[in-house]
Amino acid sequence: MEQNKSFFWPQGILIALVCLTGTVGIGLMLLVKPNASEAQSSQNLSVNEMSANVGTQERIEEFKTMMLNSWQQEAQAKGVAPDVPLRFQGATIKEAKLPPEEKVIALTFDDGPWPKSTTQVLDILKKNKVKGTFFVVGQNVKIYPDLTKRVVAEGHTIANHTWHHWYHHMNPQVAAYEVANTTDIIYKTTGVKTSLFRPPGGHMTNGVAGYARNNKYAIIMWSSDSVDYSRPSVPKLINNIFRAAKPGGIVLMHDGGGDRSHTVKALPEIISKFRKQGYKFVTIPELLELQDKNQALVANKK
Repeated sequence: MEQNKSFFWPQGILIALVCLTGTVGIGLMLLVKPNASEAQSSQNLSVNEMSANVGTQERIEEFKTMMLNSWQQEAQAKGVAPDVPLRFQGATIKEAKLPPEEKVIALTFDDGPWPKSTTQVLDILKKNKVKGTFFVVGQNVKIYPDLTKRVVAEGHTIANHTWHHWYHHMNPQVAAYEVANTTDIIYKTTGVKTSLFRPPGGHMTNGVAGYARNNKYAIIMWSSDSVDYSRPSVPKLINNIFRAAKPGGIVLMHDGGGDRSHTVKALPEIISKFRKQGYKFVTIPELLELQDKNQALVANKK
Protein backbone atom coordinates (compact mmCIF):
# COMPACT_ATOMS: atom_id res chain seq x y z
CA MET A 1 0.00 0.00 0.00
CA GLU A 2 1.37 3.40 -0.92
CA GLN A 3 0.48 6.06 1.61
CA ASN A 4 1.42 9.72 2.06
CA LYS A 5 3.43 9.78 -1.15
CA SER A 6 4.04 13.23 -2.63
CA PHE A 7 3.08 13.81 -6.23
CA PHE A 8 5.87 16.37 -6.76
CA TRP A 9 8.89 15.53 -8.91
CA PRO A 10 11.63 13.74 -7.00
CA GLN A 11 14.71 15.91 -6.69
CA GLY A 12 16.82 13.42 -8.60
CA ILE A 13 14.43 13.53 -11.61
CA LEU A 14 14.63 17.32 -11.75
CA ILE A 15 18.44 17.29 -11.56
CA ALA A 16 18.57 14.68 -14.32
CA LEU A 17 16.29 16.71 -16.57
CA VAL A 18 18.34 19.88 -16.05
CA CYS A 19 21.56 18.03 -16.85
CA LEU A 20 20.06 16.43 -19.95
CA THR A 21 18.68 19.71 -21.29
CA GLY A 22 22.01 21.42 -20.67
CA THR A 23 23.86 18.63 -22.45
CA VAL A 24 21.52 18.75 -25.45
CA GLY A 25 21.87 22.53 -25.65
CA ILE A 26 25.67 22.47 -25.53
CA GLY A 27 25.84 19.68 -28.11
CA LEU A 28 23.60 21.51 -30.54
CA MET A 29 25.54 24.76 -30.11
CA LEU A 30 28.76 22.96 -31.00
CA LEU A 31 27.10 21.48 -34.10
CA VAL A 32 25.62 24.70 -35.43
CA LYS A 33 28.62 26.89 -34.47
CA PRO A 34 31.78 24.83 -35.22
CA ASN A 35 33.88 27.99 -35.55
CA ALA A 36 32.83 29.56 -32.29
CA SER A 37 36.45 30.22 -31.20
CA GLU A 38 37.21 31.98 -34.48
CA ALA A 39 34.09 34.08 -34.13
CA GLN A 40 35.12 35.15 -30.66
CA SER A 41 38.52 36.27 -31.94
CA SER A 42 36.93 38.37 -34.65
CA GLN A 43 35.88 41.91 -33.74
CA ASN A 44 33.96 42.68 -36.92
CA LEU A 45 30.80 40.57 -36.83
CA SER A 46 28.24 41.92 -39.24
CA VAL A 47 24.63 42.68 -38.30
CA ASN A 48 23.49 39.76 -40.43
CA GLU A 49 25.80 37.37 -38.61
CA MET A 50 24.54 38.59 -35.24
CA SER A 51 20.94 38.08 -36.36
CA ALA A 52 21.77 34.58 -37.52
CA ASN A 53 23.29 33.79 -34.13
CA VAL A 54 20.18 35.06 -32.35
CA GLY A 55 18.00 32.91 -34.60
CA THR A 56 20.16 29.87 -33.92
CA GLN A 57 19.94 30.41 -30.17
CA GLU A 58 16.16 30.69 -30.39
CA ARG A 59 15.99 27.41 -32.28
CA ILE A 60 18.17 25.78 -29.62
CA GLU A 61 15.89 27.05 -26.88
CA GLU A 62 12.82 25.78 -28.77
CA PHE A 63 14.45 22.37 -29.15
CA LYS A 64 15.37 22.26 -25.45
CA THR A 65 11.79 23.16 -24.51
CA MET A 66 10.42 20.47 -26.80
CA MET A 67 12.75 17.86 -25.30
CA LEU A 68 11.92 18.90 -21.73
CA ASN A 69 8.20 18.66 -22.45
CA SER A 70 8.75 15.21 -23.92
CA TRP A 71 10.63 14.06 -20.81
CA GLN A 72 7.94 15.52 -18.56
CA GLN A 73 5.20 13.66 -20.45
CA GLU A 74 7.15 10.42 -20.22
CA ALA A 75 7.73 10.94 -16.50
CA GLN A 76 4.02 11.61 -15.93
CA ALA A 77 3.13 8.42 -17.78
CA LYS A 78 5.49 6.58 -15.43
CA GLY A 79 3.84 8.13 -12.40
CA VAL A 80 6.66 10.53 -11.51
CA ALA A 81 4.93 13.83 -12.26
CA PRO A 82 1.57 15.10 -10.99
CA ASP A 83 -1.33 14.99 -13.44
CA VAL A 84 -3.00 18.16 -12.12
CA PRO A 85 -1.71 21.71 -11.60
CA LEU A 86 -0.37 22.49 -8.15
CA ARG A 87 -3.22 24.78 -7.14
CA PHE A 88 -5.75 21.94 -7.47
CA GLN A 89 -3.94 19.39 -5.31
CA GLY A 90 -6.08 18.88 -2.21
CA ALA A 91 -8.92 20.93 -3.71
CA THR A 92 -12.50 19.90 -4.50
CA ILE A 93 -13.59 20.70 -8.07
CA LYS A 94 -17.12 20.55 -9.44
CA GLU A 95 -16.37 22.41 -12.67
CA ALA A 96 -13.71 24.59 -14.25
CA LYS A 97 -14.14 28.35 -14.08
CA LEU A 98 -13.78 29.35 -17.72
CA PRO A 99 -15.08 32.17 -19.94
CA PRO A 100 -18.45 31.35 -21.58
CA GLU A 101 -16.86 31.35 -25.01
CA GLU A 102 -14.44 28.56 -24.05
CA LYS A 103 -16.83 25.73 -24.75
CA VAL A 104 -15.17 22.62 -23.43
CA ILE A 105 -16.74 19.77 -21.49
CA ALA A 106 -15.33 16.72 -19.68
CA LEU A 107 -17.09 13.37 -19.94
CA THR A 108 -16.39 11.15 -16.91
CA PHE A 109 -17.29 7.51 -16.29
CA ASP A 110 -17.44 5.80 -12.89
CA ASP A 111 -17.36 2.28 -11.41
CA GLY A 112 -15.47 0.43 -14.12
CA PRO A 113 -13.79 -1.35 -15.60
CA TRP A 114 -16.79 -3.53 -16.48
CA PRO A 115 -16.50 -6.33 -19.03
CA LYS A 116 -19.26 -5.38 -21.45
CA SER A 117 -20.21 -1.75 -20.94
CA THR A 118 -16.67 -0.36 -20.56
CA THR A 119 -15.74 -2.01 -23.84
CA GLN A 120 -18.80 -0.49 -25.51
CA VAL A 121 -18.07 2.97 -24.11
CA LEU A 122 -14.46 2.78 -25.27
CA ASP A 123 -15.57 1.71 -28.74
CA ILE A 124 -17.93 4.70 -29.00
CA LEU A 125 -15.31 7.17 -27.75
CA LYS A 126 -12.74 5.78 -30.19
CA LYS A 127 -15.13 6.00 -33.12
CA ASN A 128 -15.96 9.61 -32.28
CA LYS A 129 -12.36 10.61 -31.41
CA VAL A 130 -13.29 11.66 -27.88
CA LYS A 131 -11.11 11.33 -24.77
CA GLY A 132 -12.78 10.76 -21.41
CA THR A 133 -11.84 10.31 -17.76
CA PHE A 134 -12.50 6.97 -16.06
CA PHE A 135 -12.79 6.77 -12.27
CA VAL A 136 -12.07 3.11 -11.65
CA VAL A 137 -12.75 0.81 -8.69
CA GLY A 138 -9.62 -0.96 -7.45
CA GLN A 139 -11.10 -4.43 -7.15
CA ASN A 140 -12.39 -4.16 -10.73
CA VAL A 141 -8.93 -3.17 -11.94
CA LYS A 142 -7.60 -6.32 -10.29
CA ILE A 143 -10.24 -8.50 -12.01
CA TYR A 144 -10.02 -6.82 -15.44
CA PRO A 145 -6.43 -5.62 -15.91
CA ASP A 146 -6.49 -5.86 -19.72
CA LEU A 147 -9.56 -3.64 -19.91
CA THR A 148 -7.87 -1.17 -17.57
CA LYS A 149 -4.81 -1.12 -19.80
CA ARG A 150 -7.00 -0.41 -22.81
CA VAL A 151 -8.41 2.71 -21.13
CA VAL A 152 -4.91 4.15 -20.82
CA ALA A 153 -3.62 2.82 -24.16
CA GLU A 154 -6.38 4.68 -26.02
CA GLY A 155 -5.45 8.01 -24.46
CA HIS A 156 -8.06 8.36 -21.74
CA THR A 157 -7.34 9.55 -18.22
CA ILE A 158 -7.64 7.00 -15.44
CA ALA A 159 -8.45 8.02 -11.87
CA ASN A 160 -9.18 6.68 -8.37
CA HIS A 161 -12.69 5.72 -7.19
CA THR A 162 -11.67 3.64 -4.10
CA TRP A 163 -11.19 -0.10 -3.82
CA HIS A 164 -14.66 -1.33 -2.78
CA HIS A 165 -16.94 1.61 -3.63
CA TRP A 166 -18.25 1.70 -0.06
CA TYR A 167 -20.50 4.48 1.22
CA HIS A 168 -20.34 3.84 4.97
CA HIS A 169 -18.03 5.66 7.37
CA MET A 170 -14.47 4.34 7.50
CA ASN A 171 -11.75 4.84 10.09
CA PRO A 172 -8.44 6.38 8.91
CA GLN A 173 -6.80 3.01 8.32
CA VAL A 174 -9.62 1.67 6.16
CA ALA A 175 -9.94 4.96 4.26
CA ALA A 176 -6.20 4.88 3.56
CA TYR A 177 -6.48 1.32 2.26
CA GLU A 178 -9.40 2.22 -0.03
CA VAL A 179 -7.57 5.09 -1.69
CA ALA A 180 -3.89 4.16 -1.58
CA ASN A 181 -4.42 0.55 -2.66
CA THR A 182 -6.42 1.68 -5.66
CA THR A 183 -3.74 4.16 -6.70
CA ASP A 184 -1.19 1.39 -6.28
CA ILE A 185 -2.97 -1.16 -8.47
CA ILE A 186 -3.66 1.45 -11.16
CA TYR A 187 0.06 2.20 -11.23
CA LYS A 188 1.10 -1.46 -11.24
CA THR A 189 -1.40 -2.25 -14.02
CA THR A 190 -0.97 0.77 -16.30
CA GLY A 191 2.16 2.66 -15.21
CA VAL A 192 0.05 5.73 -14.42
CA LYS A 193 0.20 7.35 -10.97
CA THR A 194 -3.05 9.27 -10.61
CA SER A 195 -3.69 12.17 -8.25
CA LEU A 196 -7.36 12.42 -9.26
CA PHE A 197 -9.98 11.07 -6.86
CA ARG A 198 -13.76 10.84 -6.81
CA PRO A 199 -15.56 9.63 -3.68
CA PRO A 200 -18.28 7.02 -4.32
CA GLY A 201 -21.70 8.62 -4.32
CA GLY A 202 -20.03 11.99 -3.82
CA HIS A 203 -19.82 11.33 -0.06
CA MET A 204 -17.36 13.79 1.45
CA THR A 205 -17.57 12.90 5.15
CA ASN A 206 -17.06 9.12 5.40
CA GLY A 207 -13.26 9.23 5.55
CA VAL A 208 -12.03 8.60 2.01
CA ALA A 209 -12.32 12.20 0.78
CA GLY A 210 -10.51 13.42 3.89
CA TYR A 211 -7.65 11.00 3.27
CA ALA A 212 -7.49 12.00 -0.41
CA ARG A 213 -7.44 15.72 0.43
CA ASN A 214 -4.68 15.29 3.02
CA ASN A 215 -2.61 13.40 0.47
CA LYS A 216 -2.89 16.07 -2.23
CA TYR A 217 -5.38 14.36 -4.52
CA ALA A 218 -7.65 16.64 -6.52
CA ILE A 219 -11.18 15.64 -5.54
CA ILE A 220 -13.25 15.68 -8.71
CA MET A 221 -17.00 16.01 -8.37
CA TRP A 222 -19.39 17.00 -11.19
CA SER A 223 -21.66 19.77 -12.42
CA SER A 224 -23.94 17.72 -14.68
CA ASP A 225 -25.37 14.39 -13.49
CA SER A 226 -26.86 11.92 -15.95
CA VAL A 227 -28.46 10.01 -13.04
CA ASP A 228 -27.84 6.93 -15.19
CA TYR A 229 -27.43 4.72 -12.12
CA SER A 230 -31.24 4.81 -11.80
CA ARG A 231 -31.58 3.68 -15.43
CA PRO A 232 -33.78 6.49 -16.77
CA SER A 233 -34.98 6.32 -20.36
CA VAL A 234 -32.42 7.39 -22.94
CA PRO A 235 -34.17 10.75 -23.66
CA LYS A 236 -34.41 11.45 -19.91
CA LEU A 237 -30.75 10.56 -19.39
CA ILE A 238 -29.71 12.96 -22.15
CA ASN A 239 -31.96 15.70 -20.80
CA ASN A 240 -30.43 15.24 -17.32
CA ILE A 241 -27.01 15.99 -18.75
CA PHE A 242 -27.89 19.00 -20.88
CA ARG A 243 -30.10 20.61 -18.27
CA ALA A 244 -26.99 21.73 -16.36
CA ALA A 245 -24.28 21.53 -19.04
CA LYS A 246 -22.10 24.62 -19.53
CA PRO A 247 -18.53 25.52 -20.54
CA GLY A 248 -16.02 24.01 -18.14
CA GLY A 249 -18.55 21.45 -16.94
CA ILE A 250 -17.93 17.91 -15.73
CA VAL A 251 -20.47 15.28 -16.79
CA LEU A 252 -21.07 12.25 -14.57
CA MET A 253 -21.90 8.92 -16.18
CA HIS A 254 -21.19 5.27 -15.34
CA ASP A 255 -19.55 2.55 -17.41
CA GLY A 256 -19.65 -0.06 -14.64
CA GLY A 257 -21.40 -1.18 -11.48
CA GLY A 258 -24.56 -2.52 -13.12
CA ASP A 259 -26.64 -2.47 -16.29
CA ARG A 260 -25.32 0.52 -18.29
CA SER A 261 -27.10 -0.26 -21.56
CA HIS A 262 -29.01 3.04 -21.47
CA THR A 263 -25.79 4.99 -21.02
CA VAL A 264 -24.18 3.13 -23.91
CA LYS A 265 -27.19 3.81 -26.12
CA ALA A 266 -27.30 7.50 -25.19
CA LEU A 267 -23.57 8.23 -25.51
CA PRO A 268 -23.35 8.73 -29.30
CA GLU A 269 -26.24 11.21 -29.17
CA ILE A 270 -24.67 13.01 -26.20
CA ILE A 271 -21.43 13.44 -28.12
CA SER A 272 -23.24 14.61 -31.26
CA LYS A 273 -25.40 17.10 -29.38
CA PHE A 274 -22.44 18.65 -27.57
CA ARG A 275 -20.57 19.04 -30.86
CA LYS A 276 -23.56 20.68 -32.52
CA GLN A 277 -23.51 23.21 -29.67
CA GLY A 278 -19.86 23.98 -30.38
CA TYR A 279 -18.27 22.02 -27.53
CA LYS A 280 -14.91 20.29 -27.53
CA PHE A 281 -14.18 17.33 -25.27
CA VAL A 282 -11.31 17.34 -22.77
CA THR A 283 -10.04 15.10 -20.01
CA ILE A 284 -10.06 16.28 -16.39
CA PRO A 285 -6.32 17.14 -16.40
CA GLU A 286 -6.81 19.15 -19.60
CA LEU A 287 -9.81 20.93 -18.07
CA LEU A 288 -7.86 21.87 -14.96
CA GLU A 289 -4.92 23.02 -17.05
CA LEU A 290 -7.23 25.35 -18.97
CA GLN A 291 -8.55 26.84 -15.74
CA ASP A 292 -5.02 27.19 -14.38
CA LYS A 293 -3.93 29.13 -17.46
CA ASN A 294 -7.07 31.26 -17.39
CA GLN A 295 -6.53 32.15 -13.72
CA ALA A 296 -2.91 33.03 -14.44
CA LEU A 297 -3.97 35.36 -17.27
CA VAL A 298 -6.53 37.07 -15.05
CA ALA A 299 -3.96 37.49 -12.28
CA ASN A 300 -1.41 39.02 -14.71
CA LYS A 301 -3.95 41.62 -15.85
CA LYS A 302 -4.45 42.90 -12.31
